[in-house]
Amino acid sequence: MSESSKSAAAEAQELERSYKLAEIVRQRQRTLEVLSLKSGERVLDVGCGVGFLTHGMALKVGEAGQIIGIDKNPEMISHAQKRCESLRQTGFHVGDAAQLPAKNETVDAVSCTQVLLYVNDVSKVLSEMMRVLKPGGRIVIVETDWRGVVLNSTDDDLTKQIFSSWDSAVPSPNLPVHLRTLLKKHGFSKIQVEAVPILNTEYSPSNFSHGMMEWITKNAEKQGVFNKTQRKVFLADLEERGRSDSYFFCVNRFLFSAKK
Repeated sequence: MSESSKSAAAEAQELERSYKLAEIVRQRQRTLEVLSLKSGERVLDVGCGVGFLTHGMALKVGEAGQIIGIDKNPEMISHAQKRCESLRQTGFHVGDAAQLPAKNETVDAVSCTQVLLYVNDVSKVLSEMMRVLKPGGRIVIVETDWRGVVLNSTDDDLTKQIFSSWDSAVPSPNLPVHLRTLLKKHGFSKIQVEAVPILNTEYSPSNFSHGMMEWITKNAEKQGVFNKTQRKVFLADLEERGRSDSYFFCVNRFLFSAKK
């Protein structure tokens, strides 16, 4: 297996783990509530990952409907297909968010969770969503404001540098503050925004921030914020705060909904 294949497989496995966490389950439930899917509807799940949301949406639209999951990572698609193998109303494509596999005005709804920050041209993706949606069709987009993280740590300056390093790791950091304007520019209406906070006061593998801090500090190490030894010291401090009941982490995700 090539290094890129190993990386794709590891990414899919990590998503399997994190999407079962209580905080992400609540986010997914809220996404389904806002989508308000009906029997027989046709939906695109852009950046479907390992298929948790796809599965939930398929149950909502029933066998008369159709859910199409799209992801650029073939390993994600493999996991999603397995998860939804008993649901005939699901189909999956390895593909690009900027080239959606649907004809003009043939889709009732589009979902897109934690995808657009990785996209080089967000406007092109939004144009594609507008193209495939039927008149009156709706979208739901979930993105995170990593610049707004609150973390109780020994070194506040280092913490800021760790999260700031994310800006150079993705094409579209700090996207939530710009997304409402972009949606209006592309002709979407009835735009609503709500916060979906992720709050942890324990540092344990059973909560979101434990895995996230492993991941974000690895990125910071790659970006030269600190070395491997310093990273271990930083994470050890978080472990100690967890043991002493002084750990505190909060970040906001934002759920955008709109109509064509």
